[in-house]
Amino acid sequence: MGLFSNQFSNVVEWEEFREDILFWKWTNREIKKGSRLIIKPGQDAIFMYNGKIEGIFKDEGSFDIESQIIPFLSTLKGIKFGFNSGIRAEVLFINTKEFTIKWGTKQAINIPNPQLPGGMPIRALGTFNCKVGDYLLFIDKIAGIKRQYSINEVKERVISMLDQLLMKWIMKVGQDMFNLQANAFDIAKGIQEDLDMEMSKIGITITGFNIGNFSYPEEVQKMVTKVASQSMVGDMGRYQQMQMMDNMANQTGRSSAGSVAADMVGLQMGMMMGQQMMQNMNGMNSMGMNNMGMNGMNMQQAQPMQQGQPAGTGEAPKFCPNCGTKNEGAKFCPNCGTKLGQ
Repeated sequence: MGLFSNQFSNVVEWEEFREDILFWKWTNREIKKGSRLIIKPGQDAIFMYNGKIEGIFKDEGSFDIESQIIPFLSTLKGIKFGFNSGIRAEVLFINTKEFTIKWGTKQAINIPNPQLPGGMPIRALGTFNCKVGDYLLFIDKIAGIKRQYSINEVKERVISMLDQLLMKWIMKVGQDMFNLQANAFDIAKGIQEDLDMEMSKIGITITGFNIGNFSYPEEVQKMVTKVASQSMVGDMGRYQQMQMMDNMANQTGRSSAGSVAADMVGLQMGMMMGQQMMQNMNGMNSMGMNNMGMNGMNMQQAQPMQQGQPAGTGEAPKFCPNCGTKNEGAKFCPNCGTKLGQ
């Protein structure tokens, strides 16, 4: 009888397991006496009877259904297997691993921008992580009506919501439209929260969301690169001067064509230096004009001294320093009476 009863033994397990499938349903078959349940690593097994969950088993291994499984089922715990009797039940196998899925915008998203009437066209790509979180909701919304559910179906559902979420969080967080990567973390965090809220309605949890890159149209990217290079230079006038000086310093050892180019640069440098000198001279003109009056007075005062003898020699000057009358050695000017000499 023991040998004969083995004809009815069967194995309940996930047949043809695939890594990209979230669940698989063992269904519409009779579980006989001596049957075994096999749970592999990364799997949970859910016994269902008449559409109702009877028990969830998470330990991996091989288990005798009659002695190790049935006693823990809510409705079937008292069932006794007979020689020919069995039970028709469903066993739902859940893939418990966390999935990492690549995503990318199918078309450019036009982000509203006051400077661009048509909006800023932006593409993005990255990854997101998900897993089955709520078994009851997942069975009610998905597994109850499907035999299996692939990760590609999850991806399609997520992608369908991404355009609106990207636009929402870029507008909310992205302060610099031309440097969205700087705010990628905050944008991704907001998108993850919204995605998790939506996907939790079918029992799936979004455990992570990452934005790997934002991309712009080629014309916009070239403009961004140009602006970035100019901002690195800072003072463009100083940069040009430095470049000209470098070119002049490197004239030695160049070819004839290079020498001509260096000469042109030197000419431009000379012109620029001349302009700078003119500006400096113009800036000093007002000071020079103010000093001219004083200099004139000093010259007038110096002329009499030049005409006469230096003071302090004891000799009378040949000409009166006051009126200019010629003196013949007198101590006082015969014309104005000014004392002459000491």
